[in-house]
Amino acid sequence: QVQLVESGGGLVQTGGSLKLSCAASGSISRIDDMGWSRQAPGKQRELVATITSDGITNYADSAKGRFAISRDNAKKVVYLQMDGLKPEDTAVYYCNAVLLPSTRSFSRKYWGQGTQVTVSS
Repeated sequence: QVQLVESGGGLVQTGGSLKLSCAASGSISRIDDMGWSRQAPGKQRELVATITSDGITNYADSAKGRFAISRDNAKKVVYLQMDGLKPEDTAVYYCNAVLLPSTRSFSRKYWGQGTQVTVSS
């Protein structure tokens, strides 16, 4: 069973920081792109950041200069360091990974269960 499990969410004041983690587990042959998205009530899920297996990163305009995505391929973990948090960052944050389970022939995108980030003003 392949799983992605996020951790590190919580309540923080405006201007504060949080570091989210997402660990992949199970029998996995390969992990390609990983990323983070977020969803607030009544809104569409939006991309926050992505990182390739080679470490190439991309960010939403709203995250540039404040968030940093990184990964540890040996640990099969992707991180999202969030600094200078704003109330509009409040959302459920989901990690994702394009990966190939050892029991499958094709890769697909897997999603974590989400972790709540609340930024108070």
